[in-house]
Amino acid sequence: MPAPVGAGTTRRAALAAAAVLATPAVSRAQRRDPRVLRFIPNTGLTVLDPVWTASLVTGNHAYHIFDTLYGTGSDFRPAPQMAEGHTADAEYRLWHIRLRDNLWFHDGTPVLARDCVASIRRWARRDAFGAAMLIALDSLDAPDDRTIRFRFKHRFPRLLEALSRTSALPCMMMPERFGETDPFVAIKEMVGSGPYRFITDEFNPGSRAVYARFDRYVPRQEKADRTAGAKIAHFERVEWHTMPDNGTAIAAMQSGEMDWLESTPADLRPLVQRARNLRLESKDPYGWAGILRFNLLHPPFNNVKLRRALLAAANQADFMRAGGGDGEEAWRVCRSYFPCGAPNVTEAAGTPAMPMPDDLTAAKRAIAAAGYNGEKVVLLVPTDIHHHNAFGQVSADLLRRLGMNLDFQAMDWGTMIQRTTNRGPVEQGGWSLFHTAGSMVATATPALNQYIRGMGTKGWTGWYDKPEIEALTQQWLDTPPEAPQQHFFERIQQVLFDDPPFVPLGQYTTFAAYGRDIVGALPGIGSYPWNIRRV
Repeated sequence: MPAPVGAGTTRRAALAAAAVLATPAVSRAQRRDPRVLRFIPNTGLTVLDPVWTASLVTGNHAYHIFDTLYGTGSDFRPAPQMAEGHTADAEYRLWHIRLRDNLWFHDGTPVLARDCVASIRRWARRDAFGAAMLIALDSLDAPDDRTIRFRFKHRFPRLLEALSRTSALPCMMMPERFGETDPFVAIKEMVGSGPYRFITDEFNPGSRAVYARFDRYVPRQEKADRTAGAKIAHFERVEWHTMPDNGTAIAAMQSGEMDWLESTPADLRPLVQRARNLRLESKDPYGWAGILRFNLLHPPFNNVKLRRALLAAANQADFMRAGGGDGEEAWRVCRSYFPCGAPNVTEAAGTPAMPMPDDLTAAKRAIAAAGYNGEKVVLLVPTDIHHHNAFGQVSADLLRRLGMNLDFQAMDWGTMIQRTTNRGPVEQGGWSLFHTAGSMVATATPALNQYIRGMGTKGWTGWYDKPEIEALTQQWLDTPPEAPQQHFFERIQQVLFDDPPFVPLGQYTTFAAYGRDIVGALPGIGSYPWNIRRV
């Protein structure tokens, strides 16, 4: 069982209570304006392009503006969204996807199949699943305004899983002119076909973002279910307001100034639970997996023996207790590179590789045997996301106790995301380690899980180069969904624990706070703007 949070909880709760008293009074009319939803994100929005970054805050923003051909419901199966439906031949080599009626971009132009073709191509150059699709692809075109046609060189039975992926790098449809933009250059103009329009003039990077209901959006008729079904915009406006700290965010919720807090830190949850006008809910029963990512291009973690030594030294319970707090419902140990609880996933390979010791004597010997010679270790820690900040404090303590030459660099999430694209050594502004997290729905299969892919410099930041992982992933991609799959997962895990791309830190749940009059929020890793309403 996790231990109590400790004295830090009391101090932080006191600060939050004081912030409540200091919060300016807000008129009831302003607090309860039924047309406006006021949302507090985990961190400030700085990057707008959901193809350029896999950051969750950008993905949440993008789901307001853009739509996808397919969504994913609670059963994890692809469901038509912008698509009316599809056909595939017996060999899964020829696919046709038909767009539904009444699809309009925010600039008043109709959504055409050629817009989707350009969007898919741009997305696929950045996403690991998309890259696998491109390798198999023979041609992708639009034979008419409502039909998207895929021809593959060999069977590709998992196309819909690629197009319906959520969280990191969803395949969102944009006007053709955006799709022709270099995917390694972030677009700044936001024109989609989703339920809300982006109000450019009111955007203040890192502080404020505003969205207005798009009157021409026609929802599907099915029940809303995660990113599938009817996306009904019940508010005229959605406003994002980034807060300077968690205490101020809780105070704004208690005063009624704000309606929805994306994630509540463990030590402040009791305040929300005691507030008569607030409600605390688990955001997603499937949860998140904590990640300590290596830079594999440069010393010291281009040394596989050193990576194994740090993997063996990490105690997941220390990280989870710091970020998730007390309570069995908040977190669990999971020594796996796939999410525990997902189909075909076991911890067989991870249990011997991650003994989670209290005594670091063996780990210190392993680090010395790996040839570590005091190289600087630059750890990037985003202080504005409470889970990642807490994980960073634990990592820093662990690295110091292991005798490593730590350079702890605290920054906001947006700055860190920019920094992690630097492929240079630490002397040129590079990095060694950073913290992030992956959702269960975005990491449950070999192709979806970008954090394990071995694509080298063409892959996700950290640049893990492992052809064996790519070969195993391709074998899985060639296998129909109904065929046995567990042997793929077990072999991939064996490879990963022998040559680790990151340290798995365990799985945790996030808890959102809502005003009592806010209902209908859908479970999921994202903070989806549809279905939620005021009563």
